[in-house]
Amino acid sequence: MTATTPRGASPALEEPFIPLAVPELRGNEARYVQECLDSGWVSSAGAFVERFEADVASAVGARHAVATASGTAALHVALLVAGVQPGDEVLVSALTFIAPANAIRYAGAWPVFIDAEREYAQLDPAQVAEFLAGCEPCAGGGVRNPRTGRRVRALLPVHVLGHPVDMDPLLALARATGLAVVEDATESLGARYRGRPVGRLGDVACFSFNGNKLVTTGGGGMLVTDDPALADTARYLTTQAKDDAIEYVHGAVGYNYRLTNVQAAIGVAQMERLDQLLGAKRRIAGRYAEGLRGVAGLEPMAEAAWARSAWWMYTVRIDERSFGMDSRALMRALEDRRIQTRPLWQPLPLSPAHADAVPRACPTAGDWNRRALSLPCSCGLTDGQQERVIEAVREIAATRGGRVG
Repeated sequence: MTATTPRGASPALEEPFIPLAVPELRGNEARYVQECLDSGWVSSAGAFVERFEADVASAVGARHAVATASGTAALHVALLVAGVQPGDEVLVSALTFIAPANAIRYAGAWPVFIDAEREYAQLDPAQVAEFLAGCEPCAGGGVRNPRTGRRVRALLPVHVLGHPVDMDPLLALARATGLAVVEDATESLGARYRGRPVGRLGDVACFSFNGNKLVTTGGGGMLVTDDPALADTARYLTTQAKDDAIEYVHGAVGYNYRLTNVQAAIGVAQMERLDQLLGAKRRIAGRYAEGLRGVAGLEPMAEAAWARSAWWMYTVRIDERSFGMDSRALMRALEDRRIQTRPLWQPLPLSPAHADAVPRACPTAGDWNRRALSLPCSCGLTDGQQERVIEAVREIAATRGGRVG
């Protein structure tokens, strides 16, 4: 990661750059990768792939796991094995990274964006219920969107920022309307909902191991499920739908979505430290909550009483009038102090890439986008680095005339 030098600053006098989120690679990663190199098993076959799948399945409490080249690949295949067909509609969170909406389009289906709720930035069950109440029964089961005439096939809640979606009302709605539930848990490995692991709540779930995730393989993903038939189909599709590996017979259009043994080796080493990494995120969240208390116009990240967040990306909300500047101005002010921060994603209903989706107003997602800012929260963030971030925010607020308690 890089940062620009503030105008007029001397590089020799700069404080060290604090990145937003970088991997914590201090376990057996190098040793396991060297085992791959020594053995020659560096591609998509090898013992570490199976071991990584078993480790993730065990952590989630799922019976089956299928490693993939990315979290997006896992989402694409999860939608296919869940029964999503071309021309269907899938209800999905409006406030999330674009990957789940893209995966819906890969399957030939249409995303229907549902707004976030205010407290935790998660998919709002009340708005899902409102949408489904306006749908009509389909012949043979399920429901149809009367506005488009398309069948609504699945629900894709995204557990954003490490915090769970309120799933019980969504699961009840899905059962009542015949929808499959595909959990996007790509940001939330280790989170729990009412004591249950995220990723074990729907029909199938997906995780990501991108470089900024809690557990990383540099890139990669995982599909998990309790259903052996779904797992078998997912494994078949992700390995080019190969029916005869000797004669190269393929019974369907498959995908080269395999994870390499080298990446899986890094993942195995990361999973060995999962509890430590989760503990580091929780400690960082606690220090931010304490250190930023009393700053007018700054709302710390919250955790529901029914949730145990993985605290993937510690995110605050800024009220411009009380704080003295908006979230983007604070981002630039922190950048001048060599502290990297990031706003949340453009709400998907506003994305030019999905301008042809069914238009829906999602004002709460828009509010989160305007006001939210994620602060540095690498698992290896030191107390000194975090104190520097906290002091910088408090000093900036004070210079703008805000109340700093």
